[in-house]
Amino acid sequence: MPPKSAEPNLDLILESMIYLYSESRRVTRAVAEQYGLTGSQLLVLKMLEPRGQLSLSELSGQIRAKNSTVTGIIDRMERDGLVVRRRSGEDRRVVHIELTTKGKKLANDAKSDPKHLFRALLEELSPRDAADLERIMTKLVSHVRALLAERGIAEESA
Repeated sequence: MPPKSAEPNLDLILESMIYLYSESRRVTRAVAEQYGLTGSQLLVLKMLEPRGQLSLSELSGQIRAKNSTVTGIIDRMERDGLVVRRRSGEDRRVVHIELTTKGKKLANDAKSDPKHLFRALLEELSPRDAADLERIMTKLVSHVRALLAERGIAEESA
């Protein structure tokens, strides 16, 4: 008879998830502080850097915050000369956020951010482990979304 597999240690899994989340936020804050930014401002810079521009709604969806929250972040970044707002030529209701020259330089200078740190760690996984993790994380996200919907809790997004 094959040995009985050990039950998964759910507390260890939860502690690991909380640890990764906490460290991600801590690294973001630490890097942001080096450049006189908030963590949210650093995230916005790093999201805009490869794309050139994003609409306010797209940006809200990317950082999982309400449009009103992102508007406040963008207001401060615009005041500091890091971004500009531009109305879409196709739809005047759409506002695009773009990095200024100062914002591009700052985004380029801030090389380290949690996404790059964790990506480097994930790249060390074997292809099979990475595929398993992707499958598990996708399943968890799907379950969380279903649970939120079942409880009538709206996802925080644009």
